[in-house]
Amino acid sequence: MSKKPITQNEINNIVWKACDTFRGVIDPSQYKDYILTMLFVKYVSDVWKDKKDFYAQKYNADEVRVERALRNERFQVPETCMFDYLFENRNAANVGELINTALESMEDANRSKLERVFRNIDFNSESNLGQTKDRNRRLKNLLVDFSALDLQPSHLEDNDVIGDAYEYLIEKFASDAGKKAGEFYTPAQVSKLLAKLLNPQPGDRIIDPTCGSGSLLIKLSKQVGSKNFSLYGQEINGSTWALARMNMFLHEIDDATIEWGDTLNNPKLLENDSLLKGNIVGANPPFSLDKWGADNAISDQFTRFHRGIPPKSKGDYAFISHMIESTYHDTGRVGVILPHGVLFRGSSEGKIRQQLIEENLLEAVIGLPANLFFGTGIPATILIFNRAKGDNKDVLFIDASQGYESGTNQNRLRDKDIDKVVDMYRAFQTATPLTTEAGEVLEEKFGFRATIQEVEENEYNLNIPRYVDTFEEDEEVDIPTTQQNITELKKELVSVEQQMDNYLKELGF
Repeated sequence: MSKKPITQNEINNIVWKACDTFRGVIDPSQYKDYILTMLFVKYVSDVWKDKKDFYAQKYNADEVRVERALRNERFQVPETCMFDYLFENRNAANVGELINTALESMEDANRSKLERVFRNIDFNSESNLGQTKDRNRRLKNLLVDFSALDLQPSHLEDNDVIGDAYEYLIEKFASDAGKKAGEFYTPAQVSKLLAKLLNPQPGDRIIDPTCGSGSLLIKLSKQVGSKNFSLYGQEINGSTWALARMNMFLHEIDDATIEWGDTLNNPKLLENDSLLKGNIVGANPPFSLDKWGADNAISDQFTRFHRGIPPKSKGDYAFISHMIESTYHDTGRVGVILPHGVLFRGSSEGKIRQQLIEENLLEAVIGLPANLFFGTGIPATILIFNRAKGDNKDVLFIDASQGYESGTNQNRLRDKDIDKVVDMYRAFQTATPLTTEAGEVLEEKFGFRATIQEVEENEYNLNIPRYVDTFEEDEEVDIPTTQQNITELKKELVSVEQQMDNYLKELGF
Protein backbone atom coordinates (compact mmCIF):
# COMPACT_ATOMS: atom_id res chain seq x y z
CA MET A 1 0.00 0.00 0.00
CA SER A 2 1.56 3.31 -1.12
CA LYS A 3 1.87 6.16 1.28
CA LYS A 4 -0.29 9.24 0.88
CA PRO A 5 1.87 12.06 -0.56
CA ILE A 6 3.00 14.59 2.03
CA THR A 7 1.67 18.08 1.32
CA GLN A 8 3.48 21.40 1.38
CA ASN A 9 1.49 22.55 4.40
CA GLU A 10 2.41 19.42 6.36
CA ILE A 11 6.10 20.00 5.68
CA ASN A 12 5.83 23.68 6.57
CA ASN A 13 4.02 22.98 9.85
CA ILE A 14 6.49 20.33 11.03
CA VAL A 15 9.51 22.43 10.15
CA TRP A 16 8.10 25.56 11.74
CA LYS A 17 7.30 23.58 14.89
CA ALA A 18 10.98 22.63 15.04
CA CYS A 19 11.76 26.31 15.62
CA ASP A 20 10.35 25.92 19.15
CA THR A 21 13.61 24.15 20.01
CA PHE A 22 15.46 27.47 19.78
CA ARG A 23 12.89 30.01 20.98
CA GLY A 24 14.34 32.07 23.80
CA VAL A 25 17.79 30.56 23.26
CA ILE A 26 19.04 32.30 20.14
CA ASP A 27 17.96 35.32 18.14
CA PRO A 28 15.21 34.51 15.60
CA SER A 29 17.49 35.67 12.80
CA GLN A 30 19.77 32.69 13.63
CA TYR A 31 17.01 30.07 13.43
CA LYS A 32 17.63 29.61 9.73
CA ASP A 33 21.21 28.48 10.31
CA TYR A 34 20.06 25.43 12.25
CA ILE A 35 16.54 24.72 10.98
CA LEU A 36 17.28 25.09 7.29
CA THR A 37 20.55 23.19 7.51
CA MET A 38 18.77 20.27 9.20
CA LEU A 39 16.01 20.42 6.60
CA PHE A 40 18.71 20.18 3.95
CA VAL A 41 20.31 17.14 5.62
CA LYS A 42 16.94 15.42 5.97
CA TYR A 43 16.02 16.02 2.36
CA VAL A 44 19.27 14.87 0.76
CA SER A 45 19.27 11.82 3.07
CA ASP A 46 15.75 10.86 2.03
CA VAL A 47 16.50 11.44 -1.66
CA TRP A 48 19.59 9.24 -1.29
CA LYS A 49 17.50 6.50 0.33
CA ASP A 50 14.99 6.79 -2.50
CA LYS A 51 17.71 6.39 -5.12
CA LYS A 52 19.28 3.48 -3.24
CA ASP A 53 15.92 1.68 -3.10
CA PHE A 54 15.38 2.34 -6.80
CA TYR A 55 18.74 0.84 -7.82
CA ALA A 56 18.36 -2.07 -5.40
CA GLN A 57 15.10 -2.97 -7.11
CA LYS A 58 16.53 -2.36 -10.59
CA TYR A 59 19.62 -4.53 -10.01
CA ASN A 60 18.01 -7.21 -7.83
CA ALA A 61 19.89 -6.05 -4.71
CA ASP A 62 23.30 -6.50 -6.38
CA GLU A 63 25.31 -4.28 -4.01
CA VAL A 64 28.22 -3.77 -6.40
CA ARG A 65 25.97 -2.51 -9.19
CA VAL A 66 23.94 -0.42 -6.75
CA GLU A 67 27.07 1.27 -5.40
CA ARG A 68 28.37 1.89 -8.90
CA ALA A 69 25.07 3.54 -9.92
CA LEU A 70 25.01 5.69 -6.80
CA ARG A 71 28.52 6.98 -7.52
CA ASN A 72 27.17 8.52 -10.73
CA GLU A 73 24.46 10.53 -8.97
CA ARG A 74 24.60 14.36 -8.93
CA PHE A 75 25.47 14.32 -5.20
CA GLN A 76 26.86 11.87 -2.64
CA VAL A 77 25.73 11.19 0.94
CA PRO A 78 28.21 9.14 3.03
CA GLU A 79 26.68 6.84 5.65
CA THR A 80 27.74 9.05 8.59
CA CYS A 81 26.08 12.06 6.93
CA MET A 82 22.68 10.41 6.71
CA PHE A 83 19.91 11.82 8.87
CA ASP A 84 19.05 8.30 10.06
CA TYR A 85 22.59 7.91 11.42
CA LEU A 86 22.30 11.20 13.34
CA PHE A 87 18.85 10.24 14.63
CA GLU A 88 20.15 6.89 15.87
CA ASN A 89 22.80 8.82 17.80
CA ARG A 90 20.42 11.47 19.15
CA ASN A 91 21.22 10.45 22.75
CA ALA A 92 24.99 10.56 22.25
CA ALA A 93 26.94 12.84 24.58
CA ASN A 94 28.70 14.36 21.56
CA VAL A 95 25.67 14.69 19.26
CA GLY A 96 26.66 18.26 18.33
CA GLU A 97 30.09 17.09 17.20
CA LEU A 98 28.52 14.28 15.19
CA ILE A 99 26.31 16.73 13.31
CA ASN A 100 29.27 19.04 12.62
CA THR A 101 31.33 16.11 11.33
CA ALA A 102 28.44 15.00 9.12
CA LEU A 103 28.26 18.47 7.55
CA GLU A 104 32.00 18.53 6.93
CA SER A 105 31.83 15.10 5.30
CA MET A 106 28.88 16.22 3.16
CA GLU A 107 30.97 19.16 1.90
CA ASP A 108 33.96 16.94 1.17
CA ALA A 109 31.83 14.47 -0.77
CA ASN A 110 30.23 17.26 -2.86
CA ARG A 111 33.02 19.83 -2.98
CA SER A 112 32.09 21.47 -6.29
CA LYS A 113 28.55 22.12 -5.11
CA LEU A 114 28.81 22.59 -1.33
CA GLU A 115 32.34 23.76 -0.56
CA ARG A 116 32.39 26.12 2.48
CA VAL A 117 28.59 26.11 2.71
CA PHE A 118 28.47 24.89 6.33
CA ARG A 119 31.57 26.63 7.62
CA ASN A 120 29.60 29.19 9.69
CA ILE A 121 27.20 26.74 11.31
CA ASP A 122 28.18 25.09 14.60
CA PHE A 123 25.82 22.57 16.19
CA ASN A 124 28.23 22.23 19.11
CA SER A 125 28.30 25.94 20.00
CA GLU A 126 27.95 26.56 23.73
CA SER A 127 27.41 30.30 23.22
CA ASN A 128 24.48 29.67 20.85
CA LEU A 129 22.92 26.44 22.09
CA GLY A 130 23.85 26.35 25.77
CA GLN A 131 25.92 24.08 27.96
CA THR A 132 26.31 20.40 27.13
CA LYS A 133 23.19 19.04 28.83
CA ASP A 134 20.86 21.73 27.48
CA ARG A 135 22.52 21.68 24.06
CA ASN A 136 22.13 17.91 23.72
CA ARG A 137 18.48 18.09 24.75
CA ARG A 138 17.78 20.77 22.14
CA LEU A 139 19.55 18.87 19.38
CA LYS A 140 17.73 15.68 20.29
CA ASN A 141 14.39 17.54 20.07
CA LEU A 142 15.42 18.94 16.70
CA LEU A 143 16.25 15.48 15.35
CA VAL A 144 12.99 14.06 16.73
CA ASP A 145 10.98 16.85 15.07
CA PHE A 146 12.55 16.21 11.67
CA SER A 147 12.21 12.44 11.98
CA ALA A 148 8.47 12.95 11.44
CA LEU A 149 9.16 14.07 7.87
CA ASP A 150 9.43 11.61 5.02
CA LEU A 151 10.90 13.61 2.18
CA GLN A 152 11.61 10.82 -0.27
CA PRO A 153 10.57 12.11 -3.72
CA SER A 154 8.20 9.17 -4.13
CA HIS A 155 6.23 10.51 -1.15
CA LEU A 156 6.25 14.16 -2.15
CA GLU A 157 3.31 15.99 -3.66
CA ASP A 158 5.46 17.57 -6.38
CA ASN A 159 9.12 18.01 -7.25
CA ASP A 160 9.58 21.51 -5.84
CA VAL A 161 8.18 20.92 -2.35
CA ILE A 162 11.49 21.38 -0.55
CA GLY A 163 12.47 24.52 -2.40
CA ASP A 164 9.07 25.96 -1.55
CA ALA A 165 9.56 24.99 2.12
CA TYR A 166 12.83 26.91 2.12
CA GLU A 167 11.09 30.00 0.82
CA TYR A 168 8.24 29.57 3.31
CA LEU A 169 10.68 29.42 6.21
CA ILE A 170 12.74 32.30 4.93
CA GLU A 171 9.55 34.36 4.86
CA LYS A 172 8.58 33.21 8.36
CA PHE A 173 12.03 34.05 9.71
CA ALA A 174 11.88 37.50 8.15
CA SER A 175 8.41 38.09 9.59
CA ASP A 176 9.35 36.75 13.03
CA ALA A 177 12.68 38.50 13.32
CA GLY A 178 11.78 41.81 11.70
CA LYS A 179 14.26 43.92 9.81
CA LYS A 180 17.38 42.05 10.84
CA ALA A 181 16.26 38.88 9.11
CA GLY A 182 14.18 40.69 6.52
CA GLU A 183 17.25 42.24 4.97
CA PHE A 184 17.94 39.07 3.02
CA TYR A 185 14.40 38.32 1.91
CA THR A 186 12.33 39.69 -0.96
CA PRO A 187 8.66 38.64 -0.66
CA ALA A 188 7.89 35.88 -3.15
CA GLN A 189 5.22 37.83 -5.02
CA VAL A 190 7.52 40.82 -5.52
CA SER A 191 10.22 38.51 -6.90
CA LYS A 192 7.61 36.95 -9.16
CA LEU A 193 6.60 40.38 -10.50
CA LEU A 194 10.19 41.40 -11.22
CA ALA A 195 10.93 38.04 -12.88
CA LYS A 196 7.92 38.42 -15.18
CA LEU A 197 8.87 42.00 -16.05
CA LEU A 198 12.45 41.04 -16.93
CA ASN A 199 11.23 37.90 -18.74
CA PRO A 200 14.62 36.19 -19.39
CA GLN A 201 14.88 34.06 -22.52
CA PRO A 202 16.67 30.77 -23.28
CA GLY A 203 20.43 31.25 -23.40
CA ASP A 204 20.42 34.33 -21.16
CA ARG A 205 22.98 35.12 -18.50
CA ILE A 206 21.08 36.17 -15.38
CA ILE A 207 22.79 38.12 -12.58
CA ASP A 208 21.71 39.23 -9.10
CA PRO A 209 24.49 41.25 -7.39
CA THR A 210 22.69 41.21 -4.01
CA CYS A 211 21.17 37.75 -4.27
CA GLY A 212 20.36 37.04 -0.61
CA SER A 213 18.91 33.54 -0.33
CA GLY A 214 18.65 33.24 -4.10
CA SER A 215 14.86 33.30 -4.44
CA LEU A 216 14.84 36.02 -7.12
CA LEU A 217 17.48 34.19 -9.16
CA ILE A 218 15.43 30.99 -8.94
CA LYS A 219 12.24 32.77 -10.05
CA LEU A 220 14.12 34.37 -12.95
CA SER A 221 15.42 30.95 -13.98
CA LYS A 222 11.92 29.44 -13.86
CA GLN A 223 10.70 32.23 -16.13
CA VAL A 224 13.03 30.95 -18.88
CA GLY A 225 10.99 27.77 -19.25
CA SER A 226 13.99 25.52 -19.87
CA LYS A 227 17.40 24.65 -18.40
CA ASN A 228 19.15 26.84 -20.99
CA PHE A 229 20.36 29.71 -18.77
CA SER A 230 23.31 30.74 -16.62
CA LEU A 231 22.85 32.06 -13.06
CA TYR A 232 25.26 34.34 -11.21
CA GLY A 233 24.85 35.90 -7.79
CA GLN A 234 26.83 37.65 -5.07
CA GLU A 235 25.88 38.04 -1.40
CA ILE A 236 27.65 39.95 1.36
CA ASN A 237 26.33 37.96 4.35
CA GLY A 238 28.15 34.65 4.86
CA SER A 239 25.29 32.59 6.29
CA THR A 240 22.85 33.96 3.70
CA TRP A 241 25.35 33.12 0.94
CA ALA A 242 25.42 29.55 2.27
CA LEU A 243 21.64 29.49 2.24
CA ALA A 244 21.63 30.60 -1.41
CA ARG A 245 24.05 27.77 -2.28
CA MET A 246 21.81 25.22 -0.54
CA ASN A 247 18.75 26.71 -2.23
CA MET A 248 20.37 26.28 -5.66
CA PHE A 249 21.31 22.71 -4.77
CA LEU A 250 17.75 21.86 -3.78
CA HIS A 251 16.43 23.32 -7.03
CA GLU A 252 18.95 21.18 -8.97
CA ILE A 253 20.75 24.25 -10.33
CA ASP A 254 24.23 22.82 -9.87
CA ASP A 255 26.14 25.17 -12.15
CA ALA A 256 25.04 28.48 -10.58
CA THR A 257 27.93 30.75 -9.57
CA ILE A 258 27.19 32.29 -6.17
CA GLU A 259 30.01 34.42 -4.76
CA TRP A 260 30.48 35.73 -1.23
CA GLY A 261 31.54 39.34 -0.80
CA ASP A 262 30.64 43.04 -0.96
CA THR A 263 29.42 43.78 -4.49
CA LEU A 264 30.08 47.52 -4.38
CA ASN A 265 33.55 47.35 -2.81
CA ASN A 266 34.73 43.94 -3.94
CA PRO A 267 32.77 42.62 -6.94
CA LYS A 268 33.48 38.93 -7.41
CA LEU A 269 31.50 38.31 -10.60
CA LEU A 270 34.30 39.01 -13.06
CA GLU A 271 35.36 37.92 -16.52
CA ASN A 272 38.74 38.74 -18.08
CA ASP A 273 39.47 41.26 -15.30
CA SER A 274 36.24 43.14 -16.09
CA LEU A 275 32.75 42.97 -14.67
CA LEU A 276 30.84 39.90 -15.78
CA LYS A 277 28.19 40.98 -18.30
CA GLY A 278 24.69 39.56 -18.46
CA ASN A 279 21.49 39.82 -20.47
CA ILE A 280 19.37 40.24 -17.35
CA VAL A 281 20.41 41.87 -14.07
CA GLY A 282 17.79 41.94 -11.31
CA ALA A 283 18.10 42.78 -7.62
CA ASN A 284 16.51 44.06 -4.45
CA PRO A 285 19.49 45.83 -2.83
CA PRO A 286 19.39 47.11 0.76
CA PHE A 287 17.41 50.35 0.73
CA SER A 288 19.47 53.57 0.97
CA LEU A 289 22.57 51.81 2.30
CA ASP A 290 24.72 54.05 4.50
CA LYS A 291 28.55 53.93 4.27
CA TRP A 292 28.43 51.96 1.04
CA GLY A 293 31.97 52.91 -0.02
CA ALA A 294 31.69 56.34 -1.64
CA ASP A 295 35.26 57.25 -0.63
CA ASN A 296 36.68 54.52 -2.87
CA ALA A 297 34.24 54.97 -5.75
CA ILE A 298 36.19 57.70 -7.53
CA SER A 299 39.08 55.29 -8.13
CA ASP A 300 36.89 52.31 -8.99
CA GLN A 301 38.85 50.08 -11.35
CA PHE A 302 35.70 49.15 -13.25
CA THR A 303 34.62 52.82 -13.75
CA ARG A 304 31.12 51.96 -12.62
CA PHE A 305 30.47 55.47 -11.30
CA HIS A 306 31.36 57.53 -14.37
CA ARG A 307 27.96 59.21 -14.27
CA GLY A 308 28.66 60.51 -10.76
CA ILE A 309 29.33 59.40 -7.19
CA PRO A 310 26.15 58.80 -5.16
CA PRO A 311 26.01 60.34 -1.64
CA LYS A 312 27.86 58.52 1.15
CA SER A 313 24.67 57.91 3.12
CA LYS A 314 22.56 56.48 0.27
CA GLY A 315 23.88 53.68 -1.90
CA ASP A 316 20.81 53.26 -4.13
CA TYR A 317 22.38 54.75 -7.25
CA ALA A 318 25.62 52.92 -6.53
CA PHE A 319 23.74 49.65 -6.98
CA ILE A 320 21.95 50.99 -10.07
CA SER A 321 25.30 52.03 -11.57
CA HIS A 322 26.85 48.62 -10.86
CA MET A 323 23.88 46.78 -12.35
CA ILE A 324 23.81 48.80 -15.57
CA GLU A 325 27.55 48.35 -16.05
CA SER A 326 27.02 44.59 -15.58
CA THR A 327 24.82 44.30 -18.69
CA TYR A 328 25.64 43.70 -22.34
CA HIS A 329 25.83 47.11 -24.03
CA ASP A 330 23.39 46.31 -26.81
CA THR A 331 20.78 44.03 -25.22
CA GLY A 332 21.13 44.20 -21.43
CA ARG A 333 18.15 44.88 -19.18
CA VAL A 334 18.07 45.80 -15.49
CA GLY A 335 15.25 45.52 -12.96
CA VAL A 336 15.84 46.93 -9.48
CA ILE A 337 13.63 47.40 -6.42
CA LEU A 338 14.36 50.57 -4.42
CA PRO A 339 12.67 53.20 -2.23
CA HIS A 340 10.76 56.05 -3.88
CA GLY A 341 13.49 58.54 -2.98
CA VAL A 342 15.48 57.46 -6.05
CA LEU A 343 12.77 59.03 -8.20
CA PHE A 344 13.12 62.60 -6.99
CA ARG A 345 16.12 63.18 -4.71
CA GLY A 346 18.45 65.89 -6.01
CA SER A 347 22.18 66.65 -5.75
CA SER A 348 24.43 63.90 -7.14
CA GLU A 349 21.53 61.45 -7.39
CA GLY A 350 19.59 63.92 -9.53
CA LYS A 351 22.56 64.30 -11.90
CA ILE A 352 23.00 60.54 -12.25
CA ARG A 353 19.26 60.10 -12.83
CA GLN A 354 19.31 62.81 -15.53
CA GLN A 355 22.19 61.19 -17.37
CA LEU A 356 20.57 57.76 -17.29
CA ILE A 357 17.45 59.28 -18.84
CA GLU A 358 19.43 61.27 -21.43
CA GLU A 359 21.21 58.04 -22.42
CA ASN A 360 17.72 56.59 -23.03
CA LEU A 361 18.26 53.75 -20.58
CA LEU A 362 15.19 54.20 -18.40
CA GLU A 363 12.19 52.24 -19.66
CA ALA A 364 9.68 51.98 -16.80
CA VAL A 365 8.89 53.28 -13.31
CA ILE A 366 6.47 51.15 -11.28
CA GLY A 367 5.16 52.20 -7.87
CA LEU A 368 4.38 49.32 -5.48
CA PRO A 369 1.99 49.24 -2.51
CA ALA A 370 3.23 50.15 0.97
CA ASN A 371 4.09 47.53 3.59
CA LEU A 372 5.09 44.71 1.23
CA PHE A 373 8.58 44.24 2.66
CA PHE A 374 9.71 42.78 5.98
CA GLY A 375 11.37 45.37 8.17
CA THR A 376 9.96 48.47 6.47
CA GLY A 377 6.49 49.78 5.76
CA ILE A 378 7.59 52.28 3.12
CA PRO A 379 6.43 51.72 -0.46
CA ALA A 380 9.02 50.70 -3.01
CA THR A 381 9.43 51.23 -6.71
CA ILE A 382 10.70 49.05 -9.54
CA LEU A 383 12.92 50.70 -12.13
CA ILE A 384 13.47 48.96 -15.47
CA PHE A 385 16.47 49.99 -17.58
CA ASN A 386 16.85 48.73 -21.13
CA ARG A 387 19.89 49.13 -23.38
CA ALA A 388 17.85 48.06 -26.40
CA LYS A 389 15.23 50.84 -26.44
CA GLY A 390 16.45 52.07 -29.81
CA ASP A 391 14.53 55.10 -31.08
CA ASN A 392 11.83 54.72 -28.42
CA LYS A 393 12.49 57.45 -25.86
CA ASP A 394 9.16 57.13 -24.04
CA VAL A 395 9.02 56.12 -20.37
CA LEU A 396 6.23 54.04 -18.83
CA PHE A 397 4.84 55.08 -15.44
CA ILE A 398 2.61 52.69 -13.50
CA ASP A 399 0.98 53.42 -10.16
CA ALA A 400 0.33 49.93 -8.77
CA SER A 401 0.09 51.16 -5.18
CA GLN A 402 -3.61 50.31 -4.81
CA GLY A 403 -3.47 46.73 -6.08
CA TYR A 404 -2.85 44.38 -3.16
CA GLU A 405 -4.37 42.12 -0.52
CA SER A 406 -4.21 43.46 3.03
CA GLY A 407 -2.41 41.30 5.59
CA THR A 408 -1.94 41.33 9.36
CA ASN A 409 1.80 42.05 9.22
CA GLN A 410 2.47 42.69 5.54
CA ASN A 411 0.41 43.44 2.48
CA ARG A 412 0.65 41.02 -0.43
CA LEU A 413 0.53 41.28 -4.21
CA ARG A 414 -2.07 38.99 -5.77
CA ASP A 415 -1.59 37.24 -9.11
CA LYS A 416 -4.13 39.57 -10.70
CA ASP A 417 -2.15 42.60 -9.44
CA ILE A 418 1.04 41.17 -10.95
CA ASP A 419 -0.63 40.32 -14.26
CA LYS A 420 -2.10 43.82 -14.59
CA VAL A 421 1.34 45.44 -14.28
CA VAL A 422 3.06 42.92 -16.56
CA ASP A 423 0.37 43.18 -19.25
CA MET A 424 0.67 46.98 -19.38
CA TYR A 425 4.47 46.82 -19.50
CA ARG A 426 4.51 44.29 -22.36
CA ALA A 427 1.92 46.30 -24.30
CA PHE A 428 4.09 49.39 -23.83
CA GLN A 429 7.13 47.57 -25.22
CA THR A 430 5.35 46.56 -28.43
CA ALA A 431 3.38 49.78 -29.02
CA THR A 432 4.53 52.46 -31.44
CA PRO A 433 6.44 55.30 -29.71
CA LEU A 434 4.67 58.63 -29.44
CA THR A 435 5.43 61.31 -32.01
CA THR A 436 3.92 64.15 -29.97
CA GLU A 437 5.45 66.08 -27.10
CA ALA A 438 2.51 65.21 -24.86
CA GLY A 439 2.21 61.81 -23.21
CA GLU A 440 -0.67 59.36 -23.28
CA VAL A 441 -2.93 58.09 -20.51
CA LEU A 442 -2.97 54.31 -20.82
CA GLU A 443 -5.38 53.74 -17.94
CA GLU A 444 -6.84 56.34 -15.63
CA LYS A 445 -5.05 56.50 -12.28
CA PHE A 446 -2.84 53.55 -13.24
CA GLY A 447 -0.67 53.90 -16.34
CA PHE A 448 0.87 56.75 -18.37
CA ARG A 449 3.21 56.80 -21.35
CA ALA A 450 5.45 59.84 -20.94
CA THR A 451 7.55 61.47 -23.63
CA ILE A 452 11.14 62.51 -23.04
CA GLN A 453 9.99 66.14 -23.38
CA GLU A 454 7.63 65.74 -20.41
CA VAL A 455 10.37 64.19 -18.30
CA GLU A 456 12.68 67.07 -19.22
CA GLU A 457 9.96 69.61 -18.33
CA ASN A 458 9.71 67.95 -14.92
CA GLU A 459 13.49 68.45 -14.54
CA TYR A 460 14.02 64.69 -14.63
CA ASN A 461 11.90 64.19 -11.52
CA LEU A 462 10.28 60.75 -11.81
CA ASN A 463 7.81 61.06 -8.93
CA ILE A 464 4.87 59.01 -10.20
CA PRO A 465 2.03 61.49 -9.33
CA ARG A 466 3.65 63.96 -11.76
CA TYR A 467 2.67 61.59 -14.56
CA VAL A 468 -0.14 59.38 -13.30
CA ASP A 469 -3.08 61.42 -12.00
CA THR A 470 -3.82 59.89 -8.60
CA PHE A 471 -6.13 62.71 -7.44
CA GLU A 472 -9.35 61.47 -5.85
CA GLU A 473 -12.20 63.96 -5.70
CA ASP A 474 -13.83 64.31 -2.31
CA GLU A 475 -17.40 63.14 -2.13
CA GLU A 476 -19.79 66.05 -2.57
CA VAL A 477 -21.25 67.19 0.75
CA ASP A 478 -25.05 67.34 1.01
CA ILE A 479 -25.35 70.67 2.87
CA PRO A 480 -29.09 70.51 3.78
CA THR A 481 -28.78 66.96 5.10
CA THR A 482 -25.67 67.86 7.07
CA GLN A 483 -27.41 70.87 8.64
CA GLN A 484 -30.35 68.67 9.59
CA ASN A 485 -28.00 66.14 11.20
CA ILE A 486 -26.34 68.89 13.21
CA THR A 487 -29.72 70.13 14.45
CA GLU A 488 -30.71 66.62 15.54
CA LEU A 489 -27.40 66.13 17.35
CA LYS A 490 -27.86 69.41 19.23
CA LYS A 491 -31.31 68.28 20.39
CA GLU A 492 -29.86 64.98 21.59
CA LEU A 493 -27.09 66.83 23.44
CA VAL A 494 -29.62 69.02 25.27
CA SER A 495 -31.57 65.90 26.29
CA VAL A 496 -28.45 64.14 27.56
CA GLU A 497 -27.33 67.20 29.53
CA GLN A 498 -30.79 67.45 31.14
CA GLN A 499 -30.63 63.77 32.12
CA MET A 500 -27.17 64.28 33.65
CA ASP A 501 -28.49 67.20 35.73
CA ASN A 502 -31.30 64.98 37.04
CA TYR A 503 -28.83 62.26 38.05
CA LEU A 504 -26.61 64.77 39.86
CA LYS A 505 -29.62 66.18 41.82
CA GLU A 506 -30.60 62.68 42.89
CA LEU A 507 -27.07 62.19 44.17
CA GLY A 508 -27.24 65.43 46.17
CA PHE A 509 -25.02 67.59 44.02
